[in-house]
Amino acid sequence: MESSTPLSRLIGIMAALRTPKTGCPWDLEQTFATIAPYTIEEAYEVADAIARNDLGDLKEELGDLLLQVVFHSRMAEEQGAFAFDDVANAINAKMIRRHPHVFGERAGQMTPDEVKGLWGRIKAAEKAERAITRGEPVDARAGLLDGVKKSQPALTRAMDLQRMASTVGFDWNDPRAVLAKLREETDEIEAALDAGDADHVAEEIGDLLFVVVNLARHAKADPEMALRSANVKFERRFAYIERTLAARGSSLEQASLAEMDALWNEAKTKE
Repeated sequence: MESSTPLSRLIGIMAALRTPKTGCPWDLEQTFATIAPYTIEEAYEVADAIARNDLGDLKEELGDLLLQVVFHSRMAEEQGAFAFDDVANAINAKMIRRHPHVFGERAGQMTPDEVKGLWGRIKAAEKAERAITRGEPVDARAGLLDGVKKSQPALTRAMDLQRMASTVGFDWNDPRAVLAKLREETDEIEAALDAGDADHVAEEIGDLLFVVVNLARHAKADPEMALRSANVKFERRFAYIERTLAARGSSLEQASLAEMDALWNEAKTKE
């Protein structure tokens, strides 16, 4: 199985795993649908390695994610749909098409705001082209936000919705205005709690989360990564509480809330 590059070798390995009779029984029985959960899992493991700043793990997890691309490409090739090279060629063409300010006649001549607006128009044109290819009707009145994928995680989609709306000026021009909106939303949650309306509380919490994403966008912070980092921080500090209690001959079940809170603050001072 000699190959000229590591990538071509990986493609060859996957072809061998998927070869009937001589391949791997588990790999042979997989489909796009059965592999999809693993693809999502590997993407999250990449994000987790980044959040932990573990470059060793990141290298390994990126390899696992690459394997998912190769796996899906191999299954598509078996059906005569496309192969890995087609996937690579498609993303090459897309990157060049979406960056005329780098590869086209206007290279180096566009402002960041112009780039954002151009990006939205190019994506809308791509969507219309795909509809034509599939024989679907093209809605000339398609909205600006129609290109934002509904399958995205909620935090990511909120960010993309806000970013797209900002390309036409529908945006705050000062992060402090977002903070004011944040305070307004917390007041509305308090009013909903006082009213005892669970559905209204849930709705207002959704509004609050949307504004938090907006604040993150203005602060140039990715909300998904920020929340992941907060999760890691929580785990680290909670583990400190467990270890310290165990060293004292106690446990979480035996400790009072005040004792655990004091240890939480102690963990913060050690970071």
